[in-house]
Amino acid sequence: MKIAIDAMGGDQGAAVMVPGVLKAKQKYPHLEFILFGDEKEIQTYLPNPVEGIEVVPTTEVIDYEDEPVRAVRRKKDSSLVVAAKSVKEGQADAILSAGNTGALLAAGLLFIGRISNIERPGLMTTLPVVKGEGGVDFIDLGANAESKPEYLNDYAVLGSTYAQLARGVKNPRVALLNNGTEKTKGNPLTKEAYQLLSENKEINFIGNIEAREILNGVADVVVADGFTGNAVLKSIEGTALSVVRLLKQNILELGLRGKLGAVLLGPAFKKLKAKMDYTSHNGAVLMGVKAPVIKTHGSSTVDTIVACIEQIEAMVDGEVIPHIVHDFEQKENML
Repeated sequence: MKIAIDAMGGDQGAAVMVPGVLKAKQKYPHLEFILFGDEKEIQTYLPNPVEGIEVVPTTEVIDYEDEPVRAVRRKKDSSLVVAAKSVKEGQADAILSAGNTGALLAAGLLFIGRISNIERPGLMTTLPVVKGEGGVDFIDLGANAESKPEYLNDYAVLGSTYAQLARGVKNPRVALLNNGTEKTKGNPLTKEAYQLLSENKEINFIGNIEAREILNGVADVVVADGFTGNAVLKSIEGTALSVVRLLKQNILELGLRGKLGAVLLGPAFKKLKAKMDYTSHNGAVLMGVKAPVIKTHGSSTVDTIVACIEQIEAMVDGEVIPHIVHDFEQKENML
């Protein structure tokens, strides 16, 4: 298995991406990597050759401020574009980037390609749940600002397949994000999507779910339109960070008593942070394209990169993409 790495993407670029790859290589010696980016900068963190790690020099970088599609078309020697092309040409099995989200989505569609009968790929991440060690796959997170009921129906199948093959969930429970649990709730989009999901024999549809229940583990897959999904995800991330800041502030205001309490509760705080800190979890997957395309946060840490590489290995080993291709091609044959 060979993974293409956009070494220049993210807030810190090679300073995080390269050490993350090195740590993953130690943990998974059988994996191979191709690092794309400024050769001199990469060699700062990779001074000596490492077997199974190749460096491909590129001369351009797509910044966060760049207009995604235009940047992908014009910056042909950027680390992101050349990495995506390596997957298209079969030199790598997957791509990982912490850079411009829109540019990665555009490169995934333009170079790697959409799977037949999936009209619009969706962006999906696995969120932690309050109880247990599992998670919930949440799709779409903003790959499409506007959606049709058919898109959400596809997302349900994509998320369910991922949950089964990459996470080992048997008969995953699929829910539709809505403003109430009743089937009559929602706008025309969610009402029509509800009907399609109810009739879909490929999934275990359990009905509507409200946003407050996403992290409570009542579903294994939650489906939403891209605009709503992105807004809810940002709210979850922002709330988690605000709670941590508020907790720290209150501890400091309590003086010595607060600090002593914090010491006693230290193990519990560390466990909570490890579970809810989004920077320590897997990346977002562009579901519906012909190879694993993984986007991680621009503020990712070395451990985040390792987690994303583990995610890619699970996708490839579980043959997630081949199963999706087969399932959707079967639909075409039935038409």
